This record gives sequence, structure tokens and C-alpha cells, in this order.
Amino acid sequence: MNRLKNVLRSKWFIALVLLIVFIYVNNNSWFGSNRDGDPALLAHRGLAQTFSMEGIQNDTCTAERINEPDHSYLENTIASIDAAFQAGADIVEFDIHITKDNQFAVFHDLTLECRTNRSGVTRDYTMDELKKLDIGYGYTADGGKTFPFRGKGVGLMPSLTEVLERFPNQKLLIDIKSNDPDEGKLLAQYLSELTKQRRSLLAAYGGDEPIAELKNKLPDMRVMSKATMKSCLLPYMAVGWTGYVPKACTNSQLHVPEKIGPLLWGWPDKFLNRMDKADNRVIVVGGDGSDFSSGFDTQDDIERLPSNFSGMIWTNRIERIAPLYE
Repeated sequence: MNRLKNVLRSKWFIALVLLIVFIYVNNNSWFGSNRDGDPALLAHRGLAQTFSMEGIQNDTCTAERINEPDHSYLENTIASIDAAFQAGADIVEFDIHITKDNQFAVFHDLTLECRTNRSGVTRDYTMDELKKLDIGYGYTADGGKTFPFRGKGVGLMPSLTEVLERFPNQKLLIDIKSNDPDEGKLLAQYLSELTKQRRSLLAAYGGDEPIAELKNKLPDMRVMSKATMKSCLLPYMAVGWTGYVPKACTNSQLHVPEKIGPLLWGWPDKFLNRMDKADNRVIVVGGDGSDFSSGFDTQDDIERLPSNFSGMIWTNRIERIAPLYE
């Protein structure tokens, strides 16, 4: 009897060891990852003015706390998006809000008083009226003593139509800033008029409700929200050690904080390969996920990434990061 127990124990032990070996080999990037090349770069809001992230809240007016300007571009403008692509961006992210005449204005804030010479929200104005605002009005780097962009931002707030017409062949990421499901429906109606090939270059992310509506109306759109990330990552963290990728990860997008990445099975290369096969775009962002605007903006930031990282990197300083990969 004791001999039988010992045999059974030894078999269980061998099975456990084999399982551990399988998990290690199946999820270690040293074995058969086959990824080459430099990472792709995503420019957050185009080429933009930077600001301190310390103590920042959702309602913080970032225009009032910019660093001393070292270029003349303002975020979310045609010129800033173009400059980002010229600097080396593979994809550019920008923000949208609905207008009074049911267009989409490319602008970061819900309210206007932080950056412009008007108050209220974009919904209070038509797109033509928003064009007359000075979007550089509120920027200051010295607590309001000087306003280096005041008077220089009139007419610079573009519509979504203008951005898509100006950059017909580039990859763009659209941030729906509200959680209004009607904005998802309206965006779906708008994007449905584009060809499927054109939509394949676009992606959208934002609140759960508008993104759910957008995906429901346009199943071929690449989207991301907190809900879509959970539906992909939670089951993957449970069974991804087998190499299985949940269906919820297909034709989607993930923003993976750098401190969360190492917790994912196969990180980085095997995880990225699995998501590539599922047509899931993975973008690594800075920090722990408390602020998804945090990016890789210095050489020191880049050095925190795994060596030979070949995924997509989120940056607020495309003009500084792209030259590191030239």
C-alpha cells in the first residue's frame, strides 16, 4: 500500500513539474517569439504643449500649468497632427466632442473656458461658431503673467471631417471624451459613410456606453473601453497560460500600463504575437493604469521597457522619442 502511495505521489509530482515546464516554455519570450524591428509610436494629441502631471485631476485646467514652450504647436489641431506624423508617429490620437449642429469638434475639454476665450461646452456652439474661438487663449507657463499663444489659436479648432480629409491614409485613434451613448451612435453613423478600408485605419476608445453603441452599429471597428479591456484581459489572465486568446480580444485594442504588462502571460513578445493573431492592437502606456495619459516621454522612460520591445508605445513627446529609433 505504501509503495502504491509513493508511486502515485511521484506521478503527481512529475505531472506538476511537467505542467510548470509547459507553462514556462509556453509563456517565455525566449522560446519562439520571432519579433523583430522597432516599436510603433503613438503621439498623444499630436505635437502638444506639455504640463506637470503632479496632482492632476479630471477637471484640472492643464493649459494653466504648461511647461515653458519649446515649440508653437497646440494639441488637437491639423498642424499638430501633421507635425506628429512628420516627426515619426505611426498613429496619432485626438479627442472629439459633439457640437450644437451634430458635428464632432476635435478638442480635449468638455468645457471651453480653460483654453479658449468663451465659456460653456461644445454642445452650446455650432462648428462654425467654434471656429471663431481662440483655442490658445488660456495657455500660460508662469501663472498668468504671460499668455504665449493668446490670439494665435483663432480658427484652429478642426472638425472630425477636416482631420479625416486631411489625413486619409494615416492611422488615427479617436477619443470619445464623454460617456454619452448618443455620441457613439452619431459617430457610428458618421463613420459608416467611409469605406471599410478607410475604417480599418481608424480606432476609437472612450466611455463604456458610447463605445458599446459604436461597436454594435459597426462591428468591424477597432474599439476600446474599460469594459472591452476587462472582457479580454480577465479571461486571458485566467487561461492565457495555455496560449488561448479569448474571443473578446479579437479585432480590438488594449492599453496596457507598463506595470501591468509583466503580469500578463507571455509578456512581452509572446503576448504581443498572440494579440497580433487576434488582430488586437496593444499600446503600452506609462505607470500603473491610474492615468492612461501617462506616456514614455524621455530616454529614461524608454529604458524601463523590456529590451528590444517591439510593440506600440504611447508618448506625449513624439518629437523626442521618435529620434531614439531613427
